[in-house]
Amino acid sequence: MSIFNSDIKLESLNKLSENTMVSHLGIEFTQIGDDYIEAKMPVDSRTRQPLGLLHGGASVVLAETLGSVAASFCVNPETQYCVGLEVNANHIKRAKSGYVFGVTKAIHIGKRTQVWEIRIVNEQKELICISRITMAVIDKR
Repeated sequence: MSIFNSDIKLESLNKLSENTMVSHLGIEFTQIGDDYIEAKMPVDSRTRQPLGLLHGGASVVLAETLGSVAASFCVNPETQYCVGLEVNANHIKRAKSGYVFGVTKAIHIGKRTQVWEIRIVNEQKELICISRITMAVIDKR
């Protein structure tokens, strides 16, 4: 049974991201499960820092994107929306090329807050970054 309250489609998520930071960095949603969402991001000129390594900020953008999107599909969009309250990231291993893949899973889905964990790995499935985002659930006025 899915934790998400609507039928999410990959095509819709990727279309929604057009002309945003998400598309600018080349982030693409790749998989949706009953309790997770996955996306990939290239390690290229858009996402590298001057030393040629994946920029930690790009990893945080991937993490926040995944957590925010997942949280939004756990509330009724007619009456509520979610905004980031806090995000943290531990950068474990460097990446220089290829793709990184992020997967988000809920730690807590409450009435006023949600907490999501995001694990970012390289193509060899090695942990690159682990992140957590706390989302505030806001009632629409």
